[in-house]
Amino acid sequence: MKQTMRVLISGASIAGPALAYWLDRYDFDVTVIERVPSLRLGGYGVDIRGAAITVLKMMDILDQVREADTRITGVYFVNSKGKIEGQISEASIANQQGLDIEIMRDDLSNILYDLTKDKVQYIWDDSITSIHETDAGAEVQFIHGKPQTFDLVIGADGLHSNVRNLIFGEEVQFKRTLGSYISIFTLENYLNLDHRQLLYTMPGKTVGMYSANNNTEAKGMFVFQSEALKYDRHDTESQKKLVEDAFVNCTDWETSHLLKSMKEATDFYFDEICQIHMPTWSKGRIALVGDAAYGPSPLSGQGSSLALVGTYVLAGELKAACGDYSRAFGAYEQEMRKFVEKNQKIGIIAAGSMVEKSKFKIILRNLMLRIPTLMVIQFKMISKMVAKAANGIELKNY
Repeated sequence: MKQTMRVLISGASIAGPALAYWLDRYDFDVTVIERVPSLRLGGYGVDIRGAAITVLKMMDILDQVREADTRITGVYFVNSKGKIEGQISEASIANQQGLDIEIMRDDLSNILYDLTKDKVQYIWDDSITSIHETDAGAEVQFIHGKPQTFDLVIGADGLHSNVRNLIFGEEVQFKRTLGSYISIFTLENYLNLDHRQLLYTMPGKTVGMYSANNNTEAKGMFVFQSEALKYDRHDTESQKKLVEDAFVNCTDWETSHLLKSMKEATDFYFDEICQIHMPTWSKGRIALVGDAAYGPSPLSGQGSSLALVGTYVLAGELKAACGDYSRAFGAYEQEMRKFVEKNQKIGIIAAGSMVEKSKFKIILRNLMLRIPTLMVIQFKMISKMVAKAANGIELKNY
């Protein structure tokens, strides 16, 4: 049966184009809307593991994604003078070589966009202002475009989802804060890092730098614990000021240089480290997918994998239900809920390990990093836990 349902997807990062790919493959009529004028540049490395690898294989882009792997070989902890205090291999941060992939967010976004740009309609530099459900469909109003009616509207628009805000209510009721903020930006690879990451930790704060784009550039990173901060999410300068204020008295290692580079960065990213927990991911003709529905936090490394698997399941259930969206949305939640919960637990553990609260904990960690036997045991435990979560769903053949 040929599907002719019109579907509007809000968001053109990862979940949006991935969902567009599957829905187009199943003969839905798909439009993607994105509030910025073009694909976003910058961002951080994202991990693809477990069931998400299978999804990429089914999309015929696994080799392409693997080709763009960051190939980071290890993480090195340095002291205030830049001397290496300890290191962990890429494997120890739960990436199993040859199996898992770490790719820069914008590289993955580009691959997914290229896969869909000729098949689905993309509307740039516009956003949804209201969604009104009728018997005929969902009437959607836009900032710039003329109102249109769609059969379904899917929010694939990230942690701070506009669709979620319009239909389910304010973010605060679904947001579970993990007590920290993160900033990432591109700068020159002036330390000549060769596929490696350096981290300098202080109580409550972490400064990092890692090579990117095959060592031709680097990413700077600031993570800090803080009470809830009030700021405008679209005002980059005020966000840069928040990071500067948090690290203003930290001059050790490369902190001053990184702060200076951050001020000049054009691809500055800043966000709260938080998760999204919702009792349901759909309401009538509207559903959410990826970070909008169940963001596991930017530090978890699991967000893109959850998005890829979620879009596969959501599109598959819509196809299987032959247009009965209530049935499809219910089945999508049933398939995904336990998988999401397992992966969100990884997010909580990851957030806890990124910022140490005391000098004692930093010394203890550095000591442990020098004992190979302890590292092997720890690596096995972490890898087992992450692999179990990443594979914690049996994908149906739709």
